[in-house]
Amino acid sequence: MERRSTRKCPLRDRHKPIRLTAGAEELNTKGERTRAALLEAGYRLFVTQGYHATSTRDIASAAGLAVGGIYNYFGSKEDIYLELLTQRHALVDILPALQQAQGDTVEELVRDAATRMIAVLRNNHQGLALTFVELAEFKGKHLPQLFKVAYPSFRDFAQRLTKARGTLRALPMPIMLRVFLGMFFSYFVTDLVIGKQLPVSVTQDAFDYFVDIYLHGVVAEG
Repeated sequence: MERRSTRKCPLRDRHKPIRLTAGAEELNTKGERTRAALLEAGYRLFVTQGYHATSTRDIASAAGLAVGGIYNYFGSKEDIYLELLTQRHALVDILPALQQAQGDTVEELVRDAATRMIAVLRNNHQGLALTFVELAEFKGKHLPQLFKVAYPSFRDFAQRLTKARGTLRALPMPIMLRVFLGMFFSYFVTDLVIGKQLPVSVTQDAFDYFVDIYLHGVVAEG
């Protein structure tokens, strides 16, 4: 039996119901809207106080629903979490950015994809919080499901890189793609953590340096 959280839910006030996103507001039926409200409540609670500190009662209360009503839409709290992970994780958020990236050359495609990716993360960086919840509380248990959702778009982007003008090193494409994601996720995170602590002269061209390092490395030729 699930233990009830003793932490006060920051969204408990039933007079302040969850505000749905624009997409959720367009849902047609009451059932669809209720389901969306439960997902929105779960998302906000998981990223602010963690998975295990959040109870189904917390989620139901935040969505303005009796706790038993959750089970009309989800089999368990973990089902809510898994749907959020595979729909709102930062890796999933950036998929449209990779799909829409433009460029005839490798450098143009990389720069445009990275620019779009950073813009998405800046607009909604809470998706990154799900990474820490997954690793800290589940030890990566659900990552195979997340990878299954994200892989087709990553594969397509990698194939576009191989077809763009420019000579790529003979590296395994999964490694090249992994370095791309790691490089620009790290750019975003380190910009949040230390970007404002550094002189403007150092940070103003940081993104260009990251792109250049991804493409050419840090060792000078010769």
